[in-house]
Amino acid sequence: MSLPVQPGPTPPDDVRRRLEAFRQQRGYLLPHLGALAAALPALQDAYGPFYRTLVQEPQHLTAFESEFVWLVLLTAAGEALGTHHVDLFYRHGGTGRQAQAAFRVAAWSAGTGAYAFLDRHWQSHFPDVPAAAAYQDAMRTLLAGLDVPEELARLALLSAQSARSDHWGVEQAIRACYAAGVAEPRMVQALSLALWPCGINRFIEACDIWLALMQAGAVTPSPSFQAWADTPDQHGSAVARQDQR
Repeated sequence: MSLPVQPGPTPPDDVRRRLEAFRQQRGYLLPHLGALAAALPALQDAYGPFYRTLVQEPQHLTAFESEFVWLVLLTAAGEALGTHHVDLFYRHGGTGRQAQAAFRVAAWSAGTGAYAFLDRHWQSHFPDVPAAAAYQDAMRTLLAGLDVPEELARLALLSAQSARSDHWGVEQAIRACYAAGVAEPRMVQALSLALWPCGINRFIEACDIWLALMQAGAVTPSPSFQAWADTPDQHGSAVARQDQR
């Protein structure tokens, strides 16, 4: 049974009320909020709590850690609209040296393809340069001397690789996080930030790679994440499974 279609746009006074309420709550408006208020008010109602939970409320990253990840993520994704995160980065104690570190990590995410190419096509020609090991070794060199903890840089790289839909890079970042003892909930939060600028599909892809690594025994998950790995049939409908063959 289908639900009734909404009869038309939201009344003008309600649109104005909604937008003003949002401005009072958040301190600013963006153009898409007017479109939601005028045509999809229920979605606008859900928008605020989702954003607050994803971006504003403390989870497993500190406010500074979150904003460092945001800076790397938005740069890697080429998303210039998130300039309020630049302000938040500085407000939460970010420095020019740490911003330099963020751009270095973002640039490194863009160069991962060279190692992926070696791994997929030329590894037999360079047996003394194992792609994954060389990539991880170069990452350690890159991180040396940065004015941020290595763990935070790795979390930011994980988010950036997800944003770029770089599956090889995501896999290597997950492996490196486990090797460094990074807590899994912190990894999830870093990955989840890409939901906002890049969409749910990037998060699904990254989690699918993570799930495959756990199920293959390539990483050793905690009991909570092992419960996730042990759950059968996580690829949706039969149509979805067919698409992945």
